Amino acid sequence: MIPMELIVVIAFVFLILASAIKIMNEYERAVVFRLGRLIGFKGPGLIILIPFIDRMVRVSLRIIAMDVPPQDVITKDNVSIKVSAVIYFRVVEPQKAIVEVENYLFATSQISQTTLRSILGQSDLDELLSEREAINKRLQEIIDDHTEPWGIKVSSVEVKQVDLPIEMQRAMAKQAEAERERRSKIIHADGEYQAAQKLKEAALTIQETPIALQLRYLQTLTDIATEKNSTTIFPIPIDLLTPFLKNKA
Repeated sequence: MIPMELIVVIAFVFLILASAIKIMNEYERAVVFRLGRLIGFKGPGLIILIPFIDRMVRVSLRIIAMDVPPQDVITKDNVSIKVSAVIYFRVVEPQKAIVEVENYLFATSQISQTTLRSILGQSDLDELLSEREAINKRLQEIIDDHTEPWGIKVSSVEVKQVDLPIEMQRAMAKQAEAERERRSKIIHADGEYQAAQKLKEAALTIQETPIALQLRYLQTLTDIATEKNSTTIFPIPIDLLTPFLKNKA
């Protein structure tokens, strides 16, 4: 039978080894404190700590996708909207992410919300809807400047959804309809102009070559004959009647 003292010693040794030996994944780093003082970070792989003296905090270096909750924003042209976004960032300096800020995830979320309200409040609604890429880049640069002292690198910010008031949606729909109608009228007028130009060119051609009118006349008669009409009216050019009118005179 194993003595109780030996069991206690084995358990104590096991606890010491468990607290001294840690394994870090490839995407993890261990920020190590020795007697409360930062000594750096270790990993990945197997790391050894001094039991009861060293303390570590795990930090993931993978990219984090964080939703920014919908924010009430009043644009520069006094339109009240709700805007949500998503921010992509990662820890690049683990020791700063632990020492410089209490909770880097919460802090990054808060600075993203305040920056989103501030920047979009300086933009017009048309600018927000049409220049989304430029606004995203501006948000990324400003948030990254704020999080850099915390060892956080913001790689991208995307405005995800813009909710407009019902009245504004109706007004924009009317504006879009008016714009489509304007384009339709312009296209129709341009077609009429081109048709008039072609008719002008045809008239000049007939004027220069009178025989072309006779050919067109014969073609018209052919078209009338194919319609199987009971009554057919033949338009007679005045040139054919000119000799008879002279003889009568």
